[in-house]
Amino acid sequence: MKVMFVVFKATFVILCIASLIGCDEATNEVMDNGGEASHGEGEESGTQYLKSDTYDEIRNGAQLILNYDAGQEAFIGTVTNTTNATLTRVRVEVHLSNGVELGPTTPKDLAPAEVMDVRLDAAGQVFNTWGAHPEVGSGSGDSGEQGGQGEGGGEHGGQGEGDGD
Repeated sequence: MKVMFVVFKATFVILCIASLIGCDEATNEVMDNGGEASHGEGEESGTQYLKSDTYDEIRNGAQLILNYDAGQEAFIGTVTNTTNATLTRVRVEVHLSNGVELGPTTPKDLAPAEVMDVRLDAAGQVFNTWGAHPEVGSGSGDSGEQGGQGEGGGEHGGQGEGDGD
């Protein structure tokens, strides 16, 4: 009887360890880039930032540097093409912790090393954290013309503007 209990206990411990290792491997498979989730073009990473933080990431060749300016109640920054090829339809979105999405900005093709100014107004929004990401190319949900300039007709019904030129 004691032998069966020891064998059962050992089997249970081995199964527990194996399942934990399996969970860890599944997590590592999804996570890369310093903890940012790996995903296809146009998908959100889920990383959240405080109002005082600066987003500085490269995604699909587009480097987005963005922060929240409380005085202007807006997200201000730049997107730079870090590749040797033109990036098409570059745009930016910000997701607030209150569920509101700002943007996308008006899509713009960026030549190599070209920089685009970004401004997404957040006037009147109450939020604690935010997430952002640049998008490149014609991602899912594109229906042609994008509403920018704060009109709220963007890719996901958000609002935003880019310099467009």
